[in-house]
Amino acid sequence: MQEYMEFFQQNMIMCLVWVGVLAALIMSIYKSSTAKYKIVDAGGLTYLINRENGVVIDIRSKDEFKHGHIAGSVHILPSEIKSGSLTAIEKHKATPIIVVCKLGQTAAESANLLVKAGFENVSLLKNGMGAWNENNLPLVSDKAVTKKGKK
Repeated sequence: MQEYMEFFQQNMIMCLVWVGVLAALIMSIYKSSTAKYKIVDAGGLTYLINRENGVVIDIRSKDEFKHGHIAGSVHILPSEIKSGSLTAIEKHKATPIIVVCKLGQTAAESANLLVKAGFENVSLLKNGMGAWNENNLPLVSDKAVTKKGKK
């Protein structure tokens, strides 16, 4: 036991970092297991669109959306979701909703807010549009269908 205490005293910063990483991992696992939304990959998203008439909600900026988005997606800013301005998707409360952001890191808050607003089947795209592009899936822009966001 004395050896452990000595090691901790000599390597305090490393030990504190390790404890911090462990705590972050536990919090991440806890949050994902208690979330009211599901996380889907690009294949799961295409399944929800094609087989269950899912609606994609793209929460990226207006310019990013114009540059290229998933066909049929609805553009709603996170600020609109926070304020409850959901008239564009109000009729889809029982339909699968898939929230998409740029990298999959900011969609969780919007997905939670949609669940609280009464949407029954909310998912988010794991790794966001980055995952969509990695799978070389098509994007629609204002001018043409694109691959990987390029015209």
